[in-house]
Amino acid sequence: MQQSINIKILTDKIVFTVFLLIFSRIGVFIPIPGLDHASLYYHASNNGLVNFLNIISGGNFSTLGIFTLGIGPYINSSIMVQSLTKILPSLQKLKEEGGNGYKRINQITRYLSIFLAILQSIGILIWIKPYVFDWNIGFILETIICLTTGSIIIMWLGEIITDKGIGNGQSLLIFQNIIASMSNNLYSSLVLNYTRTSFKTIIGLGASFVFMSLITIFIQESKRKIILVSTRQLGKEITINNYLPLKFNYLGVMPLIISSTIMNFLNYKILYLFYYSKIISLFLYYILIILFSYVQSFIILDPQEISKNLNKMGTSIPLVRPGEATAEYLRSILNRLTFLGANYLCIIACIPSIISTLMNIPNVNGIGVTTLFILINVTIDTVKEIKTYKISQKYETIS
Repeated sequence: MQQSINIKILTDKIVFTVFLLIFSRIGVFIPIPGLDHASLYYHASNNGLVNFLNIISGGNFSTLGIFTLGIGPYINSSIMVQSLTKILPSLQKLKEEGGNGYKRINQITRYLSIFLAILQSIGILIWIKPYVFDWNIGFILETIICLTTGSIIIMWLGEIITDKGIGNGQSLLIFQNIIASMSNNLYSSLVLNYTRTSFKTIIGLGASFVFMSLITIFIQESKRKIILVSTRQLGKEITINNYLPLKFNYLGVMPLIISSTIMNFLNYKILYLFYYSKIISLFLYYILIILFSYVQSFIILDPQEISKNLNKMGTSIPLVRPGEATAEYLRSILNRLTFLGANYLCIIACIPSIISTLMNIPNVNGIGVTTLFILINVTIDTVKEIKTYKISQKYETIS
């Protein structure tokens, strides 16, 4: 009886989440009034930078609806607040306060996301000015309010999915956008151009998709286990059951996204430089991935903080002294993982181009390493959330 109730609650959470995701997509197709949308869509489809942004936003920048900004401003503000927490003592103090401190940090993140949404709305206004029928102060204010409000609604939907749905609200919104963009790109590349699409092309695309997915899953689940020993284990045999897991690619896909965005912007602004020199383009791409990997490693994990937490729990690393020696040991491991992970991102980012060249098949926009990383990570995290919920319900039943 209790198990059937738990299954019903989980089913309700999944249905509720799907309903909110569908609602978030509907707003994408409600156009902003006062624009020549046909002309805007035509020119946007030929813009490399806009095409890349469409992969993450699900085509929002081509249709330009009320939910065009999506979850982007909130994600950017979260990254900025995480970075500032390492620098500003006031934010660091809030983080150390615990629950109330985290609530205030979340509130700061929301306010910053609204500010970023207003800035991005102004940027979009400048971009769409040639396609506006009647450019006036009324249209400007109306568009800024419309886009900013849409971003706030999406941010709110993401938090509701996290609290009352199956979790990972922001990630699921991005996941949904990528799936929508991928389906559109596959349709335009394979269905509309069916006469020029051979069976070899379809098999090649499918094989490359499966191959990259398998590699991505394998790497994402790889861990570097650092054995830990507590004061209770002193004098006893140390087992590997107690360890600190560090993912091989603990940085995720963010360095690749930032680097790809910058490269697309540079290709858009300085097209002639990279068109005639792919070596310069690849070298700059490699440098950007390495750079942002180390920047993000500074934001995500703090060896000094991990060392302090281990010391508070009475846990240490065998043959390593607690305190500064532990922090230095962890720092060296994280530096090696960061370097290897960044080079792994660079190598796997080239796989689609290598497969395309060797098999003489075209690349399909939206089926790249960046999108695969996000799709696989979100899928794994969502499955883990569901499993965690089931386990917690079992423990409640036992108690």
